[in-house]
Amino acid sequence: MASTDLRKALSDNQSALESQANAVRQLKSSAAAKSEIDAAVEALNALKLEKSTIEREIHALINGDGNGEGSVNKEAFRQAVVNTLERRLFYIPSFKIYRGVAGLYDYGPPGCSVKSNVLAFWRQHFVLEENMLEVDCPCVTPEVVLKASGHVDKFTDLMVKDDKTGTCYRADHLLKDFCNEKLQKDLTISSDKAAELKHLLATLDDLSAEELGAKIKEFGIVAPDTKNPLSDPYPFNLMFQTSIGPSGSSTGYMRPETAQGIFVNFRDLYYYNGSKLPFAAAQIGQAFRNEISPRQGLLRVREFTLAEIEHFVDPEDKSHPKYSEVANLEFFMFPRQEQVSGQSAKIIRLGEAVSKGIVNNETLGYFIGRVYLFLTHLGIDKGRLRFRQHLANEMAHYAADCWDAEIESSYGWIECVGIADRSAYDLRAHSEKSGVQLVAQEKFSEPKEVEKLVIASVKKVLGQAFKGSQKNVVEALEAMKEKEALDMKATLESKGEVEFEVCTLGKTVTITKNMVNIQKEKKKEHQRVFTPSVIEPSFGIGRIIYCLFEHSFYTRPSKAGDEQLNVFRFPPLVAPIKCTVFPLVQNQKFEEVAKLISKSLTAAGISHRIDITGTSIGKRYARTDELGVPFAITVDSTTSVTLRERDSKDQVRVDVENAASVVREITEGHTTWAQVWSTFPHQSSTATDE
Repeated sequence: MASTDLRKALSDNQSALESQANAVRQLKSSAAAKSEIDAAVEALNALKLEKSTIEREIHALINGDGNGEGSVNKEAFRQAVVNTLERRLFYIPSFKIYRGVAGLYDYGPPGCSVKSNVLAFWRQHFVLEENMLEVDCPCVTPEVVLKASGHVDKFTDLMVKDDKTGTCYRADHLLKDFCNEKLQKDLTISSDKAAELKHLLATLDDLSAEELGAKIKEFGIVAPDTKNPLSDPYPFNLMFQTSIGPSGSSTGYMRPETAQGIFVNFRDLYYYNGSKLPFAAAQIGQAFRNEISPRQGLLRVREFTLAEIEHFVDPEDKSHPKYSEVANLEFFMFPRQEQVSGQSAKIIRLGEAVSKGIVNNETLGYFIGRVYLFLTHLGIDKGRLRFRQHLANEMAHYAADCWDAEIESSYGWIECVGIADRSAYDLRAHSEKSGVQLVAQEKFSEPKEVEKLVIASVKKVLGQAFKGSQKNVVEALEAMKEKEALDMKATLESKGEVEFEVCTLGKTVTITKNMVNIQKEKKKEHQRVFTPSVIEPSFGIGRIIYCLFEHSFYTRPSKAGDEQLNVFRFPPLVAPIKCTVFPLVQNQKFEEVAKLISKSLTAAGISHRIDITGTSIGKRYARTDELGVPFAITVDSTTSVTLRERDSKDQVRVDVENAASVVREITEGHTTWAQVWSTFPHQSSTATDE
């Protein structure tokens, strides 16, 4: 059974299990006959047994050889994929002749092509489809920007060091690995201990440095390489720091994300968009994170490509005009409640998730649906893709809702896309730090009478009291939120003075009743001024590509049956080379025809390669299958040629003058191989295939 079918069966089984469990509880509470209860319990146990069977099948499929057959384990499968990728130069460790640097990789020719194709489709699927405003901002970012966003103070991981060698490790990774290994391999572990470890895994993000250190000591965790004792955990900022300019006085950082470049440009982008909401801005670019202990190949690196979207929307209206286009999509979703109760991801209709409030709003739901379509069109297996909602301890305090598109690989579930409703946090943070109001306006058709809080500083009195600090005090007073201002008003009326903290001065000052007037006034307004909310889909391109490599990889026996041949089943959309052209034998006439077809493919914009070596046609097919090339044209006549499809190995006869146009129609999605197969004469593979 295919992975998608197994996941669907598991989802259906989970629903039936819950229903049957409720039926058993109801029978017991109503004191039903013992025979009736026993029958219900027997049905429940049968469903549990079925669930275990399905889960074992899924486990076997994921641990198999990539094609759902064989018994090769995850590590062996992963090694086969990585060996093929590096041998065929999809990617290799950077600075390899100098033994490389952990967390840095170079993309080779086929890897560059796959990445370029993924990004081109991302632009078409999001930027063009949604009329987004694309920007390209510098990688070097001034400290003040990242101070406002919170990265300077909070963008940290907890690190521990080997006491003897000084080797650094991420503390939470060591604890996570310990818990997972115990749960998976320790057959003597008690149910209470297993529950404790599972709870610890679920709350890792909540642990302070002291709590994390205490757990590491409690479990006797040591340095994995040397078994030496570890230091206490301490925070390490993940940003690469640099200096801007020759004096070194201006601090900057290599950006850890591309989003801040969009936020600081909001005012100009809003004006460019005709001062209308909603609108989205997008950016593709490099980001940098000084990972403590990079591992897992392309999944955790120090320099990587992000593709990020910031969709600005009225916080009072988060509907989306195209939401209906994705509302009926069904896929695996893993809401917060199911995670907490220990259940599995289920297939849920997106419209149902939004209508029930599982997904916070339509716009967030719309982008979840579009991300699903993007990933599955690339070739990600639907059965190994889920959308997991962030738990309460994972959510940023300002976020309204957040979901991760997670893809299952040999490393487990990998977060590849984050889709978050970030509320208005980012624009407000930069407004406060820069003094520039990053706001939008809604003009009313008729003036509206509204009650507004007015904070009027008595600057003369404040100047006499605070002299050079007057400006700081005035700005702090006028920036008060409504509740804080009303509380101050009440205290001033009852006591005549109040202690007030001025953050920019770093101290508390005494405000008296004659220094400030606070009152509510009714005013007629012609427009509403507000800070937009932001819906942010953020794509880790390298992670998506690596998962695509694993989902596309399989092996099949050679024609002689004496070896296993590697194949990447890339869709034409992302394949590094769309087509190869092979003269069947070294023959001047055949080579001329091959060059003519090559010229036509170039004119059609189809990436291709000619192979005129004397190698057997079977070996040439095997070489290009290993690169994931979906189609091959074999020139064995001057009038017609053989067109071969990679996965089925089926072949048809096509006239020379039509060969390039047929390949273009398939690779651009205007037709399918099934339609080509039903249209053109079939060719026996005995003479030309492996």
